[in-house]
Amino acid sequence: MRVGVFTALLAQMSLDDVLKKLRSLNINTVELGTGNYPGDPHCKLSMLENKTELNEFKQKLADNGFTISALSCHGNPLHPNREIAKKNQDTNQKTIRLAEKLGVPVIIDFAGCPGDSDKAKYPNWVTCPWPPEYLDVLEWQWEKKVIPYWTKRAKFAEDHGVKIAIEMHPGFVAYSPETMLRLRSAAGKAIGVNYDPSHMFWQAIDPIAAIRVLGNAIFHVHAKDTQIYGRNLPITGVLDTKKYTDERNRAWIFRTVGYGHGAEWWSEFISTLRMFGYDYVLSIEHEDSILSPNEGLTKATQFLGQLVIKEQPAAAWWV
Repeated sequence: MRVGVFTALLAQMSLDDVLKKLRSLNINTVELGTGNYPGDPHCKLSMLENKTELNEFKQKLADNGFTISALSCHGNPLHPNREIAKKNQDTNQKTIRLAEKLGVPVIIDFAGCPGDSDKAKYPNWVTCPWPPEYLDVLEWQWEKKVIPYWTKRAKFAEDHGVKIAIEMHPGFVAYSPETMLRLRSAAGKAIGVNYDPSHMFWQAIDPIAAIRVLGNAIFHVHAKDTQIYGRNLPITGVLDTKKYTDERNRAWIFRTVGYGHGAEWWSEFISTLRMFGYDYVLSIEHEDSILSPNEGLTKATQFLGQLVIKEQPAAAWWV
């Protein structure tokens, strides 16, 4: 297992400067955005049509000793606005093709969220079973939009030797282990999880227990923490819609690893991942509004560097 970085937090820096900075932190693995929500500051889909650009990009990474853990195109490919949906879907498809050319095994996306009908303007995230029309909407979404799209997209990814890791996030149809496994069951084994424990924390789901539920469906992992504020939680519940920058009044906020939960918790998290077959990358995603990107990243690399399990276990000689 090794520590990597999702470079979206360094979007204002050139790729050359990003690689230089990460080398100074003893990091040599990156997760790169290719468009949609993360943007594409360091990895352009135009490389698909420009062999020279592609070769120069690959050579730059190789010369600096870097590998890519994943390409990320988090978006809403099921958006009821057809122009938005098409843009997000096209970005996803091109990201799969680019991953194949770069030898990157996994891309990351959100499951998306449709509207309540073909005439809808905005996504409609169903969160309760009553009044009963909500269940009608949910069934329509899954049967008419979610399953057809992801079944076809999973086959496309499989044909190109790439896996799709869905990041579970409220607001989209796959936001919990149960909904994620429903999607995987319908669309096939090329669909799995980009596991971000911070999104479990704020739904009151135990992230370590959820690893046991997801098992080998975990394809990639984000290293991001959440801090819960017990004073505010009884007021708002976990579905808090206040702005992330209203830290004093929110029930929870995203934190750099170690600032929501300590080394003991993260040691168990890392150990359980390995126990259930995940031995790939912990990709630091910084979305901490209290720490600067530089300080948050630096502290996260130092913190995880002491905890990540790097060597393979020996035979159990004591038995």
